[in-house]
Amino acid sequence: MGFGGISIWQLLIILVIVVLLFGTKKLRNMGGDLGSAIKNFRQSVREGEAEADKGNEDTQHKPLEDKPGRVFDAEATTENKTREGERHS
Repeated sequence: MGFGGISIWQLLIILVIVVLLFGTKKLRNMGGDLGSAIKNFRQSVREGEAEADKGNEDTQHKPLEDKPGRVFDAEATTENKTREGERHS
């Protein structure tokens, strides 16, 4: 038993059928195309991560600005207010 109940002989038969249908040259070209697509994808991911890291570095080193404003010193309280017509007993 091999991969999920498929034996090595069944895999070889599937491989032979695929080679007969597509031919070795076409399979080689498809493999090359797939490999170059994966390579381009990885390169794009690396470039995107580098740009993201560069953007993070720019924002991390900026000092905070001290802007003038108003400060309120207050204490939060809650009050039970009833609406007109609603009375709690």
